Amino acid sequence: MTAATTTVRVPDGDMPARLWLPPSGTGPGLVLLQEIFGVSEYIRARGADLAALGYVVLAPELYWRAEGSVDEASEEFLAQGMALAAQLDWDRTVADAVASVAALRSRPEVAGGVGVLGFCFGGGVAFNVAAVTDVDVLVSYYGSALPQLLPLAGGVSAPSLHHFGTADAYIPMETVEEVRAAVAGPEVEFHLHDGAGHAFDNPHPLFHHERASADAWALTREFLARRLPV
Repeated sequence: MTAATTTVRVPDGDMPARLWLPPSGTGPGLVLLQEIFGVSEYIRARGADLAALGYVVLAPELYWRAEGSVDEASEEFLAQGMALAAQLDWDRTVADAVASVAALRSRPEVAGGVGVLGFCFGGGVAFNVAAVTDVDVLVSYYGSALPQLLPLAGGVSAPSLHHFGTADAYIPMETVEEVRAAVAGPEVEFHLHDGAGHAFDNPHPLFHHERASADAWALTREFLARRLPV
């Protein structure tokens, strides 16, 4: 699956974005929200994976106002990603993602609902988006900002899926359990992946947990098939 380049209109300009179409050319929509490393090779691969399942996928370049870049081959890539994330204004970033949901809904290729799916930094942004605008599903992988966003939990009514690893050095299990309690409800599915650390779906050797990645992706596919069917 090959991504096309597009833009999302926001109040201060045109935000670049990547767009993947499914083999059929039409389908439900998913806004794909990045880790701190940007719309990386990994995120682009997941965009293609989701399109192959039948979804129209839009990945906004949330770093479009930031200065700098991430070299995924560099030993400094983690520090580079953190430096870029530190430049973002949270509320403006959420507004950019909300605009992406609206832009995706308006596309002629989208037939059906529109959801949000995010990893790490993007998992928190996706949760916040689901709390402030109408989405049809929410999938959040180890949302790093979720512990600070729990007061918004009551605003999330969309069917939701959360993934966390039990060995996450950034979000300890005590905090994960607080998140689980805050988001709990009949429309929420919450999965813990034993022995997995933060960003376990990312294929970089620093993060990847093969079993957790495979299990979480299978659960995500099944959830989307039920909750946002193609």
